[in-house]
Amino acid sequence: MATIATINLASNISAGFGGITKTMTLRKAGTTNDITETTGFSRRKLAATTAVDLITMANELVEPLDNTAAKVYIKNIGNNGVIDKATYVTVTINSQEIGRLYGGDWLLMPLTVVDADDVVVAPSSDDAVVLEYTMFYEEA
Repeated sequence: MATIATINLASNISAGFGGITKTMTLRKAGTTNDITETTGFSRRKLAATTAVDLITMANELVEPLDNTAAKVYIKNIGNNGVIDKATYVTVTINSQEIGRLYGGDWLLMPLTVVDADDVVVAPSSDDAVVLEYTMFYEEA
């Protein structure tokens, strides 16, 4: 069974922008074969500004192949049903800041899945924040 991501964008910022709807099937690198592995859907509560590995590539139960297709989804879901728009989590891979996820923000992005390229997150404050996340990848 295929894993399919769909995004719908609508905005009134610009006149004439009719919106965008895109769908993507998650595929193995350079093929039309579907990605069949996942880390599973998880949640993690953070309550300090300390950077932590959200996904440690070398520690996955079934280690992904290096330099192959993988996708990661992360969402800042706030804490106890409260979404704090002022509290963000910085997402970093291999010491490169990818961006900030403020309360309610999410990302879906490709990864190269190299052992040293862990997905690291660091909250902006000591206020509790919960992230939900999963990774889809090719099996070794």
